[in-house]
Formats: sequence, C-alpha cells, structure tokens
Amino acid sequence: MNNLPLITLLTLTPLVGALLLALTGDRGERPAKGVALGFGFLALLEALLLVTGFDGKSASLQFVERHAWIPSLGVEYFVAVDGLSILLVLLSALLVPFAVAVSGGVSDRPRTFYALMLLLQAGLFGAFTALNFFHWFIFWEISLVPAYFLIKLWGGPARRSAATQFFIYTFVGSVAMLLAMQAVFLATGTFDLPKLAELARSGELARGLETKLNWTGLSASALGTVLFVGVFLGFAVKVPLMPFHTWLPATYAEAPSSVTMLLTGAMSKMGVYGFLRILAPIFPGPLRDLLGPLMALAVLTIVASAFAAFAQKDLKRMLAYSSINHLGLCLLGLFAAMQPTANTATWQTEKVAALNGVLLQMFNHGLTAAALFGFVALLERRSGGLRGLDDFGGLRKVAPVFAGLMGISLFASLGLPGLNGFIGEFLIFKGAFPLAPFAAALSTLGLLLTAIFLLTLIQRVFAGPLNERWKNFPDLTRGELLVFAPAVALMFVLGVAPQLVVRLINPTVIEAVNRLGI
Repeated sequence: MNNLPLITLLTLTPLVGALLLALTGDRGERPAKGVALGFGFLALLEALLLVTGFDGKSASLQFVERHAWIPSLGVEYFVAVDGLSILLVLLSALLVPFAVAVSGGVSDRPRTFYALMLLLQAGLFGAFTALNFFHWFIFWEISLVPAYFLIKLWGGPARRSAATQFFIYTFVGSVAMLLAMQAVFLATGTFDLPKLAELARSGELARGLETKLNWTGLSASALGTVLFVGVFLGFAVKVPLMPFHTWLPATYAEAPSSVTMLLTGAMSKMGVYGFLRILAPIFPGPLRDLLGPLMALAVLTIVASAFAAFAQKDLKRMLAYSSINHLGLCLLGLFAAMQPTANTATWQTEKVAALNGVLLQMFNHGLTAAALFGFVALLERRSGGLRGLDDFGGLRKVAPVFAGLMGISLFASLGLPGLNGFIGEFLIFKGAFPLAPFAAALSTLGLLLTAIFLLTLIQRVFAGPLNERWKNFPDLTRGELLVFAPAVALMFVLGVAPQLVVRLINPTVIEAVNRLGI
C-alpha cells in the first residue's frame, strides 16, 4: 500500500469535488451538498486507508512521495506522513463531512459555498503532509483563501470586517514567516524540512547564517533569533497565542457555524502543527533562549482566554475564547517539553508525556469544539438566529436528546474523566508540572474557569424553568442524530481507549524528544 500515491489521491479528491461543483449548473443546495458530502466521505475513506496502512511502531516517514519540481530553487514535491501528520489528516477528513452535514439553508450560491469547503479541505491535507517548505507554504495559503470568502460572503452582519481582520492578521504572519524562511534557504540552499531540522541539529544552519548572511551585520545567534521571531509570528497568529488572538472572536462569531467548525477544529491546529513541525526542529536554540517569555504567553493564553470566555453572553464568542484556552494548553505542553533537563529516563518520560498530551489535545479539541459549534448552529436554526446565553432556558425539558448530546460535548470540552478531553489535558499537566511547575500551577486557574463558564452555559441554556417561548422547541431529528451521534460516540471511545490514538503518535513523539535533545 505504501507504493500507492495515497497522499496525492487524498489531496486531489476534494480538489476534484470543488472543480466539479464549480463547473456544474446551479441546481439548488441539496445536490451541491450531496456532491460535497460524497467527496468528503471519499476523502475520509482514503484517510482511513492511510491510517490502516500506517505502521504505528515506526517513527519514520511513511507513504513517501518525492519528485523533482523546481530543482534550481530546491523545490520538490515531497509529501509523507508520520504520527503527527497522520493524526491531523484524519481529523481534517472527519471534520469536513461533519461540517458539510451540519450546514444548511445556504440559498445564496450553494455550489460556490460547498466548493470552497472542499478547497479548504485540500489546503488542510496539503499543509499536513507537505515536507518541502515551498510546497507546504502553497497549501498553507490555499487554506486561507476559501476561509476568507466563506466568512465574507456567507457570514453574519459584521462579516466583512471580520473577514478582513482574519485575512490581514494571517497574511501578515505568513509574510513574516516566508521572509524568514527565504533567509534560511539562502543560508542552506534547501527548503526540505527534515533536512533543515538535521542541519539545525548539526550546527550547519548556524554556520550557514554566519557565512552566507554576514552582510546583515548580525551574529549567527542574533540572526537566528530574528528569523525565529518571523516564523513564530506566522504560527502564533494562526493558533492563536495571545496577544495575537484579537482576530479570532469576531471571525468565529461572524463565520457560518459550519465554517467555524473547520476554523476551530482543523485550521487552528495548523499553527500548533507549525510549532511542532517547523519552529521547534529548525530553531531549537532561539526557542530555548526565549522559553521564559514564551511560557508566560502560553499561561496568559490559557488564563486570560478563560476569563474572557466567562464574560461572554454570545455562545459563539464564549466557545471561541474556550478554543483559545484549549490551544494554549497545547503550547504549555510544547514549551514545557523544551525545558533543558538532564538526559535521564525520568525526564524523557515526562517530556514524552507532555508531547503526547499535546497531540491528543489537538485531535480531541478539534472533535469536541467542532461538535459544540455544530450544536450552536442547530440552536440558531431553531431560534431564528438567537445564540445568547440568556436567550433560552429549560430546553432539557422539551429537547432532552439535544441537551444530552450537547451536554456530553461540553463535559468532554472541560475534561471530564471518561471522555476524550480528559486524557490530553492530564498528560500535558503530568509532563508540565515537573518540567515547569510554576507555569503549570498558574495554568490550572484556566481549568477552573473553563469548568465554571461551561457549566454556566449548561445551566442557562438547558436547566432551570422552561422559557415559555421555547415550549415547542424541537428535539434532534433522526437526520441530525445521525450526524452528531458518531462524534459523541467517538468522545466516549477515545476517553476510554486513548491508546487507539497514542499507538499512532508515541513513536514519533519519542523520536522528536530524542532528536531535539530535550
């Protein structure tokens, strides 16, 4: 199976679907949605083939496809998967048909809407599998374009300003990253990401910066730090890490809820993926030098976003800040694992635990956050667009299945043991407490606040006396139950048997800890 170009087929599948939608006549939303679902499920099948053919005992790159592209510029078509990327490929393959199934009422240009959803999926697949920076950056930017138009054309009342803010923030970050990586290319002559990581590890990257970029007047160490900051900015905006987060609440609130499912479930993971795939391996020295300020930003992201979520009345804004909070935990685990320690089995175990937690948190948050925004979409649809914390009340009495499934998703998000959100947070803190005890202790305040505002959401929306306005509020239909039940079931499965994911990622994590010398 490794001989089949499965990764190329996987990336082309949503592109073909998008092209088919773009070229066919407008026959209404249902046929367009059917085409998008069909290609989404086909891509999911191909992703499952990758997972079943993936050797979970190996940390090496698998399903490698490598061809010359622009040799004079060091550009190759180079794609492959390891434990990190295959997890995010699977997440993207799960979330797109989920989001398409949740979407509805797209009366304005439905073909274009669903074509852009598929184009976004292709960008995600490419970004999570490309291992040549030039090739990778194309897909990084491709994912930005459909997201921008989905927000601007089908979003809420303030969609234009939200889309513009989203585009400017992410584009500026991308430009800073591109300029920094072009300087790295001038110093090394390659865009190959694994090779660049090896050059950084051997010291060749620093020597290249010193000899080939000496016209800057900066030492190799200072120049490395400047380039690190440029690449860091691109990923920090995408996560987002505070204070680079201000685009996110408005964007998530104004985007159609099905699009927000992809923004929070998959696109935000591109930032954390960039930290793990590019920033830490290529710039380990500057990252360690700036570890104190970076750890402070991670703690700020966790705690301040939880306070901000607690203050929100709009459900989508509350969940948007909650998303920032959960991704801050990923960066806490990553930065904790970068702490310099003695090279002993005890410390290595803690770092492996923290990084395993980061990867699990990425996958599990993607699933639960997407489900929560999907439930908010149903609330909006049933209430004529209302989504305020105080707009409902007592819905459990008239919609017990709706309340039950959304309640399970909320409990998964706050990390209740037995559900998927628990194990990632547990492993992050298991590793972070011995490695960075003060930062980990401060971050627990974010966990407490998360529990408070999510329980408040349950109380205000579903508990208490029934608001008479909603006495005829419909429960989930069979079709809606069919859409949401698999996601909720997966929350239970991964909460009870997280080893289903850990077996895919653990060898890659161990190899990363060994190669980074952390």
